[in-house]
Amino acid sequence: MHKVGIHELREKFSEFVRRAERGETFGITKRGKLIAEIGPVRQEQVDLNEAFARMDEIRKRSKKPKHVSVKELIEEGRR
Repeated sequence: MHKVGIHELREKFSEFVRRAERGETFGITKRGKLIAEIGPVRQEQVDLNEAFARMDEIRKRSKKPKHVSVKELIEEGRR
């Protein structure tokens, strides 16, 4: 990973974005300390069937607290 100072990044931002689009990753430094990274977006494939199966497992394990109504739970979630 190539490291670039924040000042240089500001001056050549468009160039670094184009390079990141082509697959390069850069570490952004401030006073010599690594503070962030810029790079290509990671495209992850999500298996929706697996995600829904995990949601079903969680739903089956969770139990509604006693003496609490669904309305109260909804209101709590809105806070």
